Amino acid sequence: MKRKTALAILLVLLVVGALAGIKTLQIRKLMAAGKSFSQPPETVSSFVVREEKWQSSLTAIGSIAAVQGVTVTPELPGTITEIAFEAGAVVSKGDLLLRLDPSLEVAQLRALEAQVELARVNLERERTLRIQQMISQSDLDTAEATLKQNRANADAIKTTIEKKTLRAPFAGRLGIRQVNLGQYLDAGKPIVSLQSLTPVYADFSLPQQELARLQTGMRVRLLTDAYPQRAFEGTLTTINPDVDSNTRSVGLQATFENKDQSLRPGMFARAEVLLPEEKSVLVIPITAVLSAPYGDSVYVIESKPAKVGEAPGLIVRQQLVRVGPARGDFVTVESGLKASERVVSAGVFKLRSGMPVVENNKVTPNSSDAPHPADS
Repeated sequence: MKRKTALAILLVLLVVGALAGIKTLQIRKLMAAGKSFSQPPETVSSFVVREEKWQSSLTAIGSIAAVQGVTVTPELPGTITEIAFEAGAVVSKGDLLLRLDPSLEVAQLRALEAQVELARVNLERERTLRIQQMISQSDLDTAEATLKQNRANADAIKTTIEKKTLRAPFAGRLGIRQVNLGQYLDAGKPIVSLQSLTPVYADFSLPQQELARLQTGMRVRLLTDAYPQRAFEGTLTTINPDVDSNTRSVGLQATFENKDQSLRPGMFARAEVLLPEEKSVLVIPITAVLSAPYGDSVYVIESKPAKVGEAPGLIVRQQLVRVGPARGDFVTVESGLKASERVVSAGVFKLRSGMPVVENNKVTPNSSDAPHPADS
């Protein structure tokens, strides 16, 4: 019995030892494979840092405003008897827009004109009697004052009648009609918008520290989402004499001819004041910059040091940079890079410092100073 038990224990020990040996060999093979494993290189696009001459500029967000723009409203209440304009029409200064019913005022004017005529006849009679020394000078003065008062009353009614005929105060384009024929209008109720679109203003502001670099007459370039493929050229015409005490910024106004009336009041726009000086800058695509809470960085492509048994290749090195103004798809680099260095322009989010890479620039779209996306 003891002999059988000893054999069983020996058999179990032999099986356990064999399994342990097999597992040890497997672990050693895995460790050896891990030591010899090399991560396959990532495919990236590259860009050579280049030096360019950029004209200095100051950019700001603004909006378009009409040189002249009003919402036409009546000064007096009344019922609409005539609408003489079409919505969206172009009108000249003085063109008839709308008439209100003046029948009550016309009747009052007739009565006042009769009083004026009676006062005039009485004045002539009083003058004759005064020459004959039959009345006093005060009676003649009273007759003259009565005529003047009646004429003034008649002129007031004429003015009221004229105010019930609304005309365009300046040339421009009309908006959507907001009234109907026969409608009773209260004083001040909107009738139609009238905007002068040639020229137009662009209103924007810049920080007070830029005030010393600004002067009227500078060129201003305007970009708007309504026309993404077009830049409007204008002139800086007004610089506010005061600085906003809340934002510490100075208000600016540029004038644009807008001959085709593409720019409309209220339109959002990006204004760029072009400064006279040019400076040399290093530029890279915006897609090459990796933003993080600790700062911006790029991946510089370098040659991998040669090792025994390994083929030469490329690796990336993460480099902190300070970026400056942007233009189109490009951004300037103020520090951290040198001209002719190669940086990763696409695929930066999958990289880490020291990782091997392979360049492939065939499928990456070209960067442009003035991009025009097809689906924008």
